[in-house]
Amino acid sequence: MIIEGDNLASLTALSYTHAGKIDVIYIDPPYNTLKAEKDDFTYNDKRIDATDDFPHSKWISFMFKRLKIAKSLLSYRGCIFISISDHEFANLKLICDQIFGEKNFIGNIIWNSTKSVTNTALISVSHTYNLVYFKDINYIIENRTKFRIPDTEVGFSNPDNDPRGPWKADPFQVGGWRPNQQYTIVNPNTGVEYHPNPNCSWKNDYENFLKLQADGRIVFGRTGNGGPQRKRFLSEALERGRVTKTIWDDIETTTNGTQLVKSIFGGVTAFSNAKPISLIHRMLQLGSYFDSTVLDFFAGSGTTLHAVMQLNAEDGGKRQCILCTNNENGICENVTYERNKRVIEGYTKPNGEYVEGLHDNNLRYYRTDFVGRSRSTKNMRRLVQLSTDMLCIKENLYAEKKTFAGLPTFKNIYRYFEQGDKKMLIIYDERYVDEIVKMVASVETDSKIKVYVFSPSEDPWEASFEPVNDKVELCALPQAIYNAYKRILPKRKPKDESNAMADSEDVDLGGLFAAEPEGGNE
Repeated sequence: MIIEGDNLASLTALSYTHAGKIDVIYIDPPYNTLKAEKDDFTYNDKRIDATDDFPHSKWISFMFKRLKIAKSLLSYRGCIFISISDHEFANLKLICDQIFGEKNFIGNIIWNSTKSVTNTALISVSHTYNLVYFKDINYIIENRTKFRIPDTEVGFSNPDNDPRGPWKADPFQVGGWRPNQQYTIVNPNTGVEYHPNPNCSWKNDYENFLKLQADGRIVFGRTGNGGPQRKRFLSEALERGRVTKTIWDDIETTTNGTQLVKSIFGGVTAFSNAKPISLIHRMLQLGSYFDSTVLDFFAGSGTTLHAVMQLNAEDGGKRQCILCTNNENGICENVTYERNKRVIEGYTKPNGEYVEGLHDNNLRYYRTDFVGRSRSTKNMRRLVQLSTDMLCIKENLYAEKKTFAGLPTFKNIYRYFEQGDKKMLIIYDERYVDEIVKMVASVETDSKIKVYVFSPSEDPWEASFEPVNDKVELCALPQAIYNAYKRILPKRKPKDESNAMADSEDVDLGGLFAAEPEGGNE
């Protein structure tokens, strides 16, 4: 799913549809380099460069609002990866410590993002930071084996023809002194005695060591004349995965990412400095699950969606992905959308090689729209009208039916959606509630119908629906949307309280509506 529009507006809409539902967020925000010809940081429609009086303050304000909403979207097992450069790394770390909590900081991954050297620099920068936070570190501490990447087959062999297959010899010694892991190990081949080094211990206590030895898992070097080591079998390593390190120098660079986009577009440089799929792919291996929803609200060329589709193809996952970006210079329509459309359908490289599409995917395209924040009847009704696609997203239900209870639906009165055992009614005109209740009463259903109904208050016409209470689940609109937005949007300040440094962004309430990019299909 791609949402075109200012990402603050997109995040606001997602706060209603996806609060607590996102497992992984990856973002690559503006680095605020203050180089107008290179940077892409725009605040209140003004590009920020070195001539601005408050460049860092504006960047902090810009990021704080978005990250605060992002936290509300994360699930109980959710995590966020944020790419950043030296220019705002220190500020970003402080912002994230405040929003996500310093205790929920997992680490800072240093990615070797370029192989080239800038000879005019005093020190040629070749890295990008990637801050990692969890919504709740206690979850991943209790499930630490889930936060791992697949192990590799490098270094595994089977010199003794062990029937369990290839293995690798790991050290049998660990740091730290533990009294129950201090004992003598004798090499049976040489008779040499071994003890842990100072301030170290054997990896297991003596009882478990004997079990490992009896199971043929203890070896004494390749020749049998060394100290104790423990066999780690490839089959076990692939199943368990391995702990990632903070230095990622085995990942492709931005040059590779840019070249891939160029290849997808038939040799045309459609986007510069694109992140490589392998970077996002590894983050997804660490933080996502087979059924995760992934979000990127600085979508750029759309690498995150591409990586999600590729990982699903590899492991059979059912991950979903949401991309948010504006359409400045046509980037959303012509790059983000078009790239992933071609990835789904298949494309031909400049050398004539055809790349098969990832056909088991679909792509929906939405645009944000706005309603004034004053709660007039006109604004309330317009917000409900704009919320149809938002409700479809929230319920993951898109199959609209033209009839309900044998009668036709009417766009401005009510609409009906049904797929499998999921059913949804959206009632835009409350004057027809009594008639619709009669229709619901005539319908046989094994599952409750989710009914969203316009109401000027928080009451979803419960008294009217009482006769069919066992068939429906009610929700009053737009109050439910107002409540969600109220939790994340700041109160409006009088205009005379603003100043040049604050220069705050403002967001009206709004919804999403399905759209078709020019030259493309949904």
